[in-house]
Amino acid sequence: MAGGVALDRDGVTATLTLNNPERLNAFDKPQWLGLQDALDRVWADGTLRVVVVRGAGKAFSPGADISEFAAERGSPEQAQEYGVLMDRVMERLRDCPLPTIAAIDGPCCGIGLAVALACDLRICTESSRFGVPVSRLGISMALPELKLLFDVVGRPAALEILLEGRVFDAALARQMGLVNRVMPDGGLETEIAATAKRIADGAPLAARWHKAFVTRCADPAPLTEAEIAECYRCFGTEDYREGYSAFLEKRRPVFRGR
Repeated sequence: MAGGVALDRDGVTATLTLNNPERLNAFDKPQWLGLQDALDRVWADGTLRVVVVRGAGKAFSPGADISEFAAERGSPEQAQEYGVLMDRVMERLRDCPLPTIAAIDGPCCGIGLAVALACDLRICTESSRFGVPVSRLGISMALPELKLLFDVVGRPAALEILLEGRVFDAALARQMGLVNRVMPDGGLETEIAATAKRIADGAPLAARWHKAFVTRCADPAPLTEAEIAECYRCFGTEDYREGYSAFLEKRRPVFRGR
């Protein structure tokens, strides 16, 4: 399924695999459409608790597939139309109500990095490489993708990444805050599985609320009474009653998402 995205499920964890290994999972239009379809299916499945996004083979994604630029982005108008598709898919990923993890190995650059930044957590290997070298092509990073970068690393690091246009290692990515953890080569699978399990073992409603609350914290507008009241809805859920009972009974809780 070259240029597409594979969706696999293991219990309550969904894995979305960027599947264009012959081009290191560079993003072309079929891959964007495949990611959109996979995300739509994830959103529609009420039994999932966590989503992992990864690349097939030894790469996350080096960025856009330059070979389709002439046909798909030959003018400002055409590029903007293509950008609407990219932004719609990345917004779908960013706004996914489930916790999302980017499992990064190898190159993660350009629009590939933006996709990783749309995830909640990013875990990479020591051999991973990062950057946004688009200035070498004479183009800029579009504002919707640039905002993903800015929101994670802030102004100084965003300018360093964009203006220098260099590709850098995992240690510097961790220092900048691009990734949450750096694992030894060969240790990524174990850590991703353990992270997904820790998330899935928690109350799924709490995970959804926490995602929404952290996003709200970025908005400088004062909190409304309704928003503050929303914080206490958890005390009326079955998950709260199960978690509280399990704590008193010294057993592991079994959350149902209700």
